[in-house]
Amino acid sequence: MVIAFITRNWIDILQSVGIIAGFFVSAYTIHKDAQVQRVQNLFTLTKNHREIWSQFADRPELARVLDPAPDLDAHPITDAERLFVLFLILHLASSFEATKYGMYFAEHGLYADVREFFSSPVPRHVWHEFQRYQRPDFVEFVRRASK
Repeated sequence: MVIAFITRNWIDILQSVGIIAGFFVSAYTIHKDAQVQRVQNLFTLTKNHREIWSQFADRPELARVLDPAPDLDAHPITDAERLFVLFLILHLASSFEATKYGMYFAEHGLYADVREFFSSPVPRHVWHEFQRYQRPDFVEFVRRASK
């Protein structure tokens, strides 16, 4: 009877240790999976960024987007320019949302980058057209970054 009691206690202890070890292994696996997912998300974000900007490199008609002094009165913004800037705005908005869910990317220089981009007349004009369709916290972010 004593041996059965001792054996039962050891079995209970071993089961408890196994359960606790299982929890630690699961927590470690979840943590590692989250890290991998963050890296995959960063690669996806970078790929999308590259695809958008490759349009700029491949299509000379988009060069005016970054022109610091285009004549918008004589040559209004084209549909291609508007769409390109809108893609960049949507990409920035998605990146901004991702940061709220724990995705961090190279934020060093982000405000300067946003400020430079929206200081050009074409992006600034397109932003003023489409900012009303954006989330208020994102609009505030662009406003602060553009100062």
